Amino acid sequence: MDPAATAGLARRRAEPFGWVRAQLREPYVQLLASQVLTGAVALAANILMVRSLTPAHRGEVALLLQVVYLATQVLLLGTERSFVAGYHNVAPGPAVRAYARLLLVPAGIGLTGAIVYTVVAPYRHQPGAVIVAMLAWYTVVEAASLASRAIAIAAGRVRDFLLCRVLEAMLLLLTLTGLYATHRTHPEVWFLAYLFAGAVPTVACLAVWLRLPPDPAAVTPDRNRVVRREGLALFPAALSNMAMLRVDRLVIPALASTAALGLYTSVATMTELLSWPLRAYADSRLGRWRASHQAGGLRPGPIVLAAALYSLVVVPLVAGGLYLLIVPVFGHRYAAARVVVLPLVVAAGLYAVSRISLGLLIAKGHGALVSAAEITGFVVSFTVYLLLIPRLGILGAAYGSLAGYGTCLVFALVTSRVASTRRDPGRAGRGREP
Repeated sequence: MDPAATAGLARRRAEPFGWVRAQLREPYVQLLASQVLTGAVALAANILMVRSLTPAHRGEVALLLQVVYLATQVLLLGTERSFVAGYHNVAPGPAVRAYARLLLVPAGIGLTGAIVYTVVAPYRHQPGAVIVAMLAWYTVVEAASLASRAIAIAAGRVRDFLLCRVLEAMLLLLTLTGLYATHRTHPEVWFLAYLFAGAVPTVACLAVWLRLPPDPAAVTPDRNRVVRREGLALFPAALSNMAMLRVDRLVIPALASTAALGLYTSVATMTELLSWPLRAYADSRLGRWRASHQAGGLRPGPIVLAAALYSLVVVPLVAGGLYLLIVPVFGHRYAAARVVVLPLVVAAGLYAVSRISLGLLIAKGHGALVSAAEITGFVVSFTVYLLLIPRLGILGAAYGSLAGYGTCLVFALVTSRVASTRRDPGRAGRGREP
């Protein structure tokens, strides 16, 4: 064969693999991989815990984790996305120092509050100094982990972030497997495994970034003030979304029991994974949607329809499979959890479609409507929790999630249609730009 033809054939054969390698190096693909890894680890951890702990003890671990996740959002004050925008293409070392300054005051206030609460709160209203200390430090660790994600995106080091999450997943699975093998049944020990697995890779990653060459661009206090101000504007949406997703784990122990929370969480943890693909797709397409909108070519209808078709196909499959597998996988103690499978799976499907609708609103520049949708969904879900959980238990919580996610989706769809009839103010005045 002619050498030129042979070289051309080899190049064509290599091109598909080169394209695949290039796609795998894309930041959004690596972020999606970290998200999928987190979901897979959560599923495995859930199985290990329900096979080792009673529903009451499983509920206690879930309660501690939900407190940390909510406190973390308060600590960050919405700065994740504003930091990425304000520190685009900054070096990792200065980025770490800049974010540390953003977290310094909230973390100091939070740790001081934890100490004061431990000292002055009545004994019957506090879980103990050890539990409070673990909650406080894991909140700081989780905030640092989420900050490292924003730093990785801003500094172009997403591969480092993915590596840290892989190490965290391995540590967590190894630790939880050890607890399962040694028949540990204390909820505090299982919670401590999360703290240990999250702290080690996060601290190591931040330490490595701090040792990298500095950035000639100055990181000034003014830039941090801008990031803080923009973060506060985004804080209501971030907090409302987290509350809508997590407040049910806090309300169930108060209105029912920790045993009910253990039953509920065993299903809810798995159904949440249904929305992850559409959420990752919305995050990865946000920039492209905004560019299409500015060019006048964004068509939300087909995108939302495709998301709805995804949910219509996946929801029955997940509901049927989960209903049949609860007892074989989790054990007979969790048979009562089957009652919430259908409403929670449907709620997850609605939530998944709402991520696409809200992503399209963000692409159109309607951030205030996004916050309004998240807040409305949270208010509806919380109201239904208070009304139905005392009467229906975990089924009332499932109905609350269904109502809240559905309201958020309807609000997003209606406001998106109303907003589409208005002229985009960001495009006004551009006219015939060269």
